[in-house]
Amino acid sequence: MKKVILTYLLLFTVSLITAQKITNNKKAIIASIEKHEVELIKASDAIWALAETAFEETESSKILADYAEKNGFTVSRGVAGIPTAFTATYGSGQPVISILGEFDALPGISQKAQPNKEALNEGAAGHGCGHNLFGTASLGAAIAVKELMEAGKIKGTIKFMGTPSEEKYFGKIWMVREGLWNDVDVNLSWHPAAATEADVQSTLALVDFKVEFYGQAAHASMDPWNGRSAADALELYTTGINYYREHIQPTVRIHYHIQDGGQVVNVVPDYARLWVRVRDTKRSGMMPVYERVMKMAEGAAIMANVDYKISLISGIYEVLVNRAGGEIMQGNLELLGPISYTEEETIFGKRIQEATGKPQIGMDSSIKPLEATKENPGGGSTDVGDVSWNVANINLGVTVAPKDTPWHSWAVVACGGMSIGHKGMLYASKALGMTAVDLFENPKLVEKVKAEFKERKGSEVYEPIIPDGPPPIGKN
Repeated sequence: MKKVILTYLLLFTVSLITAQKITNNKKAIIASIEKHEVELIKASDAIWALAETAFEETESSKILADYAEKNGFTVSRGVAGIPTAFTATYGSGQPVISILGEFDALPGISQKAQPNKEALNEGAAGHGCGHNLFGTASLGAAIAVKELMEAGKIKGTIKFMGTPSEEKYFGKIWMVREGLWNDVDVNLSWHPAAATEADVQSTLALVDFKVEFYGQAAHASMDPWNGRSAADALELYTTGINYYREHIQPTVRIHYHIQDGGQVVNVVPDYARLWVRVRDTKRSGMMPVYERVMKMAEGAAIMANVDYKISLISGIYEVLVNRAGGEIMQGNLELLGPISYTEEETIFGKRIQEATGKPQIGMDSSIKPLEATKENPGGGSTDVGDVSWNVANINLGVTVAPKDTPWHSWAVVACGGMSIGHKGMLYASKALGMTAVDLFENPKLVEKVKAEFKERKGSEVYEPIIPDGPPPIGKN
């Protein structure tokens, strides 16, 4: 009995200590997000239903920009030559803290908010990466910080950055080129995930380019000798890429998508096109592979006796990790504690896992400890990397789907349109807002985060991997 009482007293004491660490300003952040909860969920669900893709997020962008304006921000729309990109600013002076918000969807994965696969709109897009939650949570955090400034509790400038087309053309690169982070001290970002953690892992650098082959059409049976097949060049090229895989570093990834291999079987095709993507853990490792794969296109064109053209689409840097920022974020996750799920939400999660062939263990409600940063983390790529090479960046991942859920799939779309996604969104909003408070209140933390950024970047000069000229608007 004594042991039970002592355990209870110990837990009660720990609870009191934790509660005392949540300052009044952080309590105000939590209260603000809970006050705006209904409107934030409404905005997220509207963006979820719209499911607009790269550079076409007209209504989704407007929902967030209008809501920011309604809440007292000065909004600049159509920045960096992108109609759906915008900034929302409040306050003045230092520090300047920005929060990223994405809102684009993925094509072809429309899904109802249910744990079995069924399209909401057949053939339409869906938020298989949870960006309906991403942008809304970030704006909720910015509004909560703005309300603290309005009350005179903290000073400085808060910026919400509405960043479109993360999934395809990487809109942030053009925003970086425009200098939109030049006056920012620290940037905050999060991403929907299957676990909650202060993210101190990097991502993969990436480059996208298009290869086109131009030959001579001819009848495929009557006089094929008069033809020069662009499709032959395409096949020779992809064969070269696939043989090359044996001789690249294990960290490298090469993907391609054949966009045009000819139209009919009885014509020697005079045109073929494919989209190629090269990745590696570091830009420095990616670029030599990119250059070699481009040379292969010339070889394929010579063998097929056709002409060829290579066009750069865009490319992104790996994320520059900031562990000092990760430690600040981790402290706030521990203050918030884990997300709790209802029995219905747990069942929903298990049904998602069952439908996707995963162990039915339900939702992961834990907070992961701050991990050691891995040298070669693997995984995906994001244009947050380009932001992180221009300003100190703090990353966060928050659970919005069950453990082992296939990302970029209907399963994530389903969770993002119901309460599991909503809970993750609101949690992320609180964690971002609380971390922003730490930065506004403590100039030494800002300097520590910025010092690590400068040390990790070293002498590297950032050069955006995009073609000259405007973003590829209208080419989705």
